[in-house]
Amino acid sequence: MNPEFLRYSCQMALPGFNEQAQHLLQNASVLVVGAGGLGCPAAQYLAAAGVGTLGIADFDTVSESNLHRQVLYTPADKDKKKVLVACERLQKQNPGIKLVPHDVKIASQNVMDIIHGYDIIVDGTDNFETRYLLNDAAILAHKPVVYGAIYQYEGHVAVWNVLNQNDERTPNYRDLFPSVDASQIPNCTEGGVIPTLAGIIGCMQANEVIKFITKTGEILAGKVLVFDAQSMQSRIIKIGDVTQTHIIKLVETVNTPTISAEDLKKELAQNSIQLIDVRTEEEREAFNIGGEHIPIADLLAHAETIAKNKKTVFYCATGKRSAEAVKIIKRRFHNANVFSLEGGLREWTEVRD
Repeated sequence: MNPEFLRYSCQMALPGFNEQAQHLLQNASVLVVGAGGLGCPAAQYLAAAGVGTLGIADFDTVSESNLHRQVLYTPADKDKKKVLVACERLQKQNPGIKLVPHDVKIASQNVMDIIHGYDIIVDGTDNFETRYLLNDAAILAHKPVVYGAIYQYEGHVAVWNVLNQNDERTPNYRDLFPSVDASQIPNCTEGGVIPTLAGIIGCMQANEVIKFITKTGEILAGKVLVFDAQSMQSRIIKIGDVTQTHIIKLVETVNTPTISAEDLKKELAQNSIQLIDVRTEEEREAFNIGGEHIPIADLLAHAETIAKNKKTVFYCATGKRSAEAVKIIKRRFHNANVFSLEGGLREWTEVRD
């Protein structure tokens, strides 16, 4: 056995998984988009398994409220860039592979350049705009995507856009969900998520990547695995053998103007802006910083009024829903003077008056 493969001896002892399979992993390049609840375990096991080049793309920082499921980080990493911490930890775990940090927000302007150098993409994102963008970019670049999603106690795993034996592509995310109204779907901050589910689904994603690269086992192409963490039951839903969608260009990413908590406090003192809380009624009753309350699900009904008013700032717990609120208004009224509170109430409480 090649001495450099000693750490991989147990996986190489598997039936159908030999030194040749390990060489395939060593020569492969994988991009993990999102270094959060799914990206952390997926990246850990891909690094441990010996994937030769592992790219990690994320622009966010470590926050305390996410530590329960983002297992690469510690409390000491709070406010540090996720992608830099993740790459440093994974490099220590396996010095024999190459880690590539992409400390950027994936957008229509850069996604094709970022995914260009990779064989397969792991979708560990937590918002629909990026998920659709990755899906469409991968179709245009002829690359497969390993999809994962979690909410409360349920998780999904699938492999999109694989070239089949007839030289046709298998279904992709748009075959399952042609479009989604993100404002109608709660996220993990609102609905919660059990941390172990992130680990289970993230590991499943890594497993699909390894199977795809080494050509072992049957990958989840043309189907979706649905897992229930409460009952520990899973089922596989068949979608089809061939995609029915036709992507010819990317949907342009909507710019999301933000305002810092420090600047917002100054402008509130001058009474120069309109403030809108887009969280749920329960969240608002627990704590709020004033302003009008319009849950994000009801925002479209008020879009015209909001767009005509003075400068408007949306806020939520972390800044994700408020960013979505900005996009909702901007899609209808491109010149609307709307902003998202950067970092949400989490950032607000940390900034001194």
